[in-house]
Amino acid sequence: MSIDKFKDLIVYFNGEYVPWDQANVHVFSPAVKYGASVFEGIRGYWNEDKEKLFLFRLDDHMARIEFSQRVMRFGEIAPAGPLCDATVELMRRNNFRASVHIRPTVYLDEYGESSARGPIGQFITAIPRGTPKKVEDGVRAQVSSWERISDRCMPARAKANANYNNSRYAGIQANIDGYDAAIMLNSRGKISEGQGMCIFMIRNGVAITPSVTSDILESITRDTVIMLLRDMGVEVRERDMDRSELYDASEAFFCGTGWEVTPLNNVDGSPIGTGAPGDLTRELQRRYFDLVNGVAQDTHGWLTEV
Repeated sequence: MSIDKFKDLIVYFNGEYVPWDQANVHVFSPAVKYGASVFEGIRGYWNEDKEKLFLFRLDDHMARIEFSQRVMRFGEIAPAGPLCDATVELMRRNNFRASVHIRPTVYLDEYGESSARGPIGQFITAIPRGTPKKVEDGVRAQVSSWERISDRCMPARAKANANYNNSRYAGIQANIDGYDAAIMLNSRGKISEGQGMCIFMIRNGVAITPSVTSDILESITRDTVIMLLRDMGVEVRERDMDRSELYDASEAFFCGTGWEVTPLNNVDGSPIGTGAPGDLTRELQRRYFDLVNGVAQDTHGWLTEV
């Protein structure tokens, strides 16, 4: 993807709104040298009928970026409130009339070494992005030979840029081997998550997902899905998941800001259920997209209108 396609967009950069090509981080910064940065992925959904952009769970995402900064031992913290305000203003300045993917980032700036704790810089980018075809069709996944990072190694529940090298390896391996996605096991041999997305399976009518102590990112979309499933009358259990359980699941799906709710049709060449997206997954998708697009009533106060 050529960066030129975004050249007319505005970026929030250290308190200012600047043209895309002027938002630059120095090559010698700890963010570049060591991956010393944290970020969020946030979706904005354009509702054509209402002519509004709905940002989904903006406050919760910015609360998590505060948490990630603390876990990463940043010496100063970029607070959630101003980042929320800057995000809304950035949407207005870009005058988006399509769904977008938003990425706020806080990073260690200037010329520090790996033990540096400051100073921090911050930026927010947003680019148009719709829902990919895989959300409709579903994907095939491989259980990866790459192990999910342990909390004893790096804090997986923090959304730190450096953590994503772990899932990057798994995703590349899966693609080379002919799969669409990867499923990662943790150090105990239990299912952790996908390559940057959480996983659910349906067994005997019960929705099962790894617990937050399974070295997962504590996903905001996962939390949303749990609430939606319970609203549907589906029992949800958060527990250890074995790889072999997937072969007996009637349905399975990934979820995340980027993955939304994506059916998982096949694992390791073995079909899940019928090998096609199941009825429960389809109903969950319908409810999820009605919510994030501002069609369904927002009873949780999760939508920020722009």
